[in-house]
Order: sequence, then C-alpha cells, then structure tokens
Amino acid sequence: MIRRGLLGMALALAFSGSPAGAVEPAPFTTDGLARIKAKYAGRPFILSLWSVNECSYCIAELTLFGKLAKAHKDLPLVLVATDSREFSPAIEETLRQYGLGRIDSWVFDDAVPERLRAAIDPSWYGEVPRTYLYDARHQREPIVGMLGEQRLRAWLEQNRRRH
Repeated sequence: MIRRGLLGMALALAFSGSPAGAVEPAPFTTDGLARIKAKYAGRPFILSLWSVNECSYCIAELTLFGKLAKAHKDLPLVLVATDSREFSPAIEETLRQYGLGRIDSWVFDDAVPERLRAAIDPSWYGEVPRTYLYDARHQREPIVGMLGEQRLRAWLEQNRRRH
C-alpha cells in the first residue's frame, strides 16, 4: 500500500509540470559551460555539479546554498545536475524544497555523460558534489567534495569587492 502511494506521488510529480516557484532546468549540452560563461561575462560565479540521485553530500551542499541564497538575493550560483533529463521533475522539486527553485539550473542532456564531464573539466570523472569557483576573469578553483561554508563565505566576500 505504501509502495503504491509512493509510486503514485512520483508519477504525479513527473507529469504535473514545474512545481510552483520552480524553474525547469535548462538542458546542459557540450556547449553548456560556454553559454554559462557568456551569461556571467566579466562577473564571478559558482558552478556546482550535483546529483539528485544517491548523493547525500549534495543535499547538504544544497542546504548551504539555500541558506546563502536567502541571505544574498544576488548569489551568483549555477547548479548543474549530472542526472539525465528524466530526473527533471525530481530536480525541480529538490531545488524548490531547498529554496533554490529560481537559481540558474541545468541538467545533463547527452546520452554519453562523459562528453559533458570532459567539456567541463577533462580531469573530472563524475564524482559529486564538485564545485568550481570562477572569479571575474573566469579563472577557476575546483573544489572536490563538499564546499565548506567558511570557504564559500570567504570567496563571496573576496569576489564581492572585485565587481
């Protein structure tokens, strides 16, 4: 009975469209990073790679981002879910739940995700969470694993003064 109820909720979510307050993630293809960099030309931004599927550290990091997004309405955050597009409803719901429904959000859109990982960083093998802190010149600092709040706040302060 419980199993049937969970399946029903998952199907309802999958076919209901975007949850209120959430924006559907854009398809991330091999030119996705170039498009993101163009959007943030001359400005610093945070690129966070995460997964809705079996990544407890990703949820902890989304919690941190949600807390900061509430305090900083101009948080330069770009979230890229490494799941396939079929997970878009779950991605939207997760982002909405953590207060990130209106943040710039993307989802992998390639039958061969290795191509997308290589387009982002040839030395990245898919472990998440993974974050890149881009300065205004788009020099980046990779963070493997969970990004700590102290490090993130220091980066925000440092880059707020520069733009």
